[in-house]
Amino acid sequence: MKFRNTLMLGLLTAALSGPAWAAVNAKFAVTLPEKSHQGQGVAKFVELVKAKSKGEIDIKPYYAGALGDDVKVTSALQGGTIEFTVPQTTTLTGMVKAYEILDFPFLFKDSSEAEKVLDGPIGQKLMETLPAHGLVGLAYWENGFFNATNSKHPIARVEDFNGLKFRSIQAKITQETIKALGANPVPLAVPELYTALETRTIDGQGTPNAVIAALKLYEVQKFLSITQHTYGAFIPLVSKKFWDTLKPEQQQILKDAAVEARSHQRQVARAQSDGAQKTMIERGIKVNEVSDAERARMRERVQPVWKMFSSSVGQDLVDQVEAALKK
Repeated sequence: MKFRNTLMLGLLTAALSGPAWAAVNAKFAVTLPEKSHQGQGVAKFVELVKAKSKGEIDIKPYYAGALGDDVKVTSALQGGTIEFTVPQTTTLTGMVKAYEILDFPFLFKDSSEAEKVLDGPIGQKLMETLPAHGLVGLAYWENGFFNATNSKHPIARVEDFNGLKFRSIQAKITQETIKALGANPVPLAVPELYTALETRTIDGQGTPNAVIAALKLYEVQKFLSITQHTYGAFIPLVSKKFWDTLKPEQQQILKDAAVEARSHQRQVARAQSDGAQKTMIERGIKVNEVSDAERARMRERVQPVWKMFSSSVGQDLVDQVEAALKK
């Protein structure tokens, strides 16, 4: 009788406490080091997911490109062999042309403009295109404004890009932007970048200050020019194959954690950008600002890129973004 009462009590307790979830283990592929703004965002996300799920969802991050570059890892998510990654949105442009709008050169003047587009209806509309490609987007994080470094000379005018061998990612819009500015694009993945700059295989590259510092590119570059030619956004992604195995409550935990981690990650990104520029100056890299007038000239130079990609992105989407920015 005592055993029966104990059993009944145990069953009643389990029923009142709700259904028990099976433990979920997942891998999170991260391109940059753990201390980078990207890495810190992932660390916060993992911490929040563990707390919100009471330890039922255990995500292990693999930093510094340990599982491969963004293109390889995103493909692995589609196949279901890796569960999470957080590439720049540019990585998605090969499968969803509309994402190219975020890579239009000189689209945003500042971070607040970018947030208005990304965190609003336009960003959500873009995210809704991903499940058809085996991916689920959770939020938008900040990579930051891209600035140009090189080993030849300061870039103060658009003419200073002429002839430079400039690193590009595989996305066509990035390559066309580099061409329009007068440089020669050389496609390279992040893990190959340091060595290519060190051996002078390429002359320069464009990434946010925090990334330049995280990858220690100041060791192999002489000049940093504040061009702010592109704004980069990260997007935490989940494999849809993995996503579909989760309960709705677990899916909501992931969404909530990604949005909550967003504020932390953006704060880290901006603090690291400011700190990175100071660090690079201390390490001997020469920094120059680009005047508003010269940045306007650069923006004018890349207008053919806007025209080239407006048709594939969709003129309606371009108009929506411009209308949102005017407000």
